[in-house]
Amino acid sequence: MRIGALPDSSMVAAWVGAVRRVVCGSPAYFATHGKPKRPEDLSSHAAVTFDMMGSSALWDFTIPGSKIAQSVTIRSCLATNTAEAAVDAAIAGVGMSRVLSYQSAQAVKEGKLDIVLARFEPEPIPVNLVRAEQAHQPFKMRAFLDFVVPRLRERITNIEK
Repeated sequence: MRIGALPDSSMVAAWVGAVRRVVCGSPAYFATHGKPKRPEDLSSHAAVTFDMMGSSALWDFTIPGSKIAQSVTIRSCLATNTAEAAVDAAIAGVGMSRVLSYQSAQAVKEGKLDIVLARFEPEPIPVNLVRAEQAHQPFKMRAFLDFVVPRLRERITNIEK
């Protein structure tokens, strides 16, 4: 599985869907500190950074109605190297975190996290299953792809609703 743009290669890809980079925080955090309305508002908020998502000092956003990117300096009060820790810290009210939509989906569904700044999110990130190109695809590979691709598509689609 590849989450990200696919470079030109001899690999064959099956598109599964796309995930978003979301900024989220707990209802308790927002009750105390307020919800940011624009990316610039993040300067007055605490952030839980997930270092695998890129820079822990800058978060990128898109200006609505355009493809213009905007980088915002955030104030990290806790840096983690796993999405699970970032989500757990956000649920605990430590600060807001930015993770991929599927990483926070369960907590959002349960009301433990709220997504903010959705209209400023960068373009969704494509998700593909990739495999080596072969003249004759093994039956096991075809059976696996036939089984897993529609299930992953449905799961990603349900997360994004």
